[in-house]
Amino acid sequence: MGAKIVRLICIILGGTGGYYAGRWYCISLQALPAEIRYANLIGVIAVGAMIGYLLGPFLYREVVSLNAWIEASIQKFTPQNVIAGAFGLVIGLLIANLISLPLMISSLQREVLLPLVIFGNLIFAYLGLVVSIKLNLFSKIGPSQQGGVLPGSKILDTSVIIDGRIADICKTGFIEGEIIVPTIVSQELRHIADSPDSLRRNRGRRGLDTLKAMQEELHLPIRTYEQNFEEVLEVDDKLIKLSKVLSGTLVTNDYNLNKQATLEGVKVLNINELSNALKPVVLPGEEMEVRLIKEGKERAQAVAYLDDGTMVVVEEGKEYIGETILVLITNMLQTPAGRVIFARPK
Repeated sequence: MGAKIVRLICIILGGTGGYYAGRWYCISLQALPAEIRYANLIGVIAVGAMIGYLLGPFLYREVVSLNAWIEASIQKFTPQNVIAGAFGLVIGLLIANLISLPLMISSLQREVLLPLVIFGNLIFAYLGLVVSIKLNLFSKIGPSQQGGVLPGSKILDTSVIIDGRIADICKTGFIEGEIIVPTIVSQELRHIADSPDSLRRNRGRRGLDTLKAMQEELHLPIRTYEQNFEEVLEVDDKLIKLSKVLSGTLVTNDYNLNKQATLEGVKVLNINELSNALKPVVLPGEEMEVRLIKEGKERAQAVAYLDDGTMVVVEEGKEYIGETILVLITNMLQTPAGRVIFARPK
């Protein structure tokens, strides 16, 4: 609907421009009959309307992009920025009018004076606005916020809420600042919780239970954020854009989202990376006691798991499946999914 309205406006403007251009053109055709002049006028109007029709979609895209840019810029403004910008704007206009005063009392013609005064006011108003915001003149007035959100806030994505470990981490106090759950994430959680697939439904309900526990049991400062970037289709792209707008930290378990956000300059906290960093360090030559629970992929291998989920692959351990034995560590492999420990029976 918006595209059609913009195209209609462009057709009207193009036809109006064609009318005035045609009138100017017809002045040079006074020697020709009136019918020919009117035909030329109608032709120029039609050309102007056609140009407006063709430019309509392009202008509509530009208007949508400008609107998104303005919304994102407004979200970044703090109360201090608004006060500083208004102060700088007033100072710039005062300076411009003081400089213009000698010109006003001079003998310059109005056709020359008026554009100079307007141009001077625009330039000094812009300089005053930009300089005052850059200098952050009123930084000590009120809390430093962006769109009502404290810088450094933690923005949770769907995967980390479903995982559930974020609640335990917050309980320990290692997560500081305001915790934000965007509306797009809560909507996705509800959609998963209503899925006909029982596995997806359980995952969605677990995520909702995690949020409820964080709010009611841990009393964490969780707030929602309803900014929805309509021009962005993917949820991951919306989360990255929201993190940029709020200057926040994205908390996720999604490997691809982690990489994409990092490439775009967004600070990311990955719960899996934290878990890997906290796993106990073992070295080749050390011994440990494990319970073998299943066969491995290769011949005679058996697999055990530590309490933190680390996989232990025991060579020649197939005959000990179901038993708890002492093993000697031979090697350790670090993968994106975590550590894998290789060992053999002691």
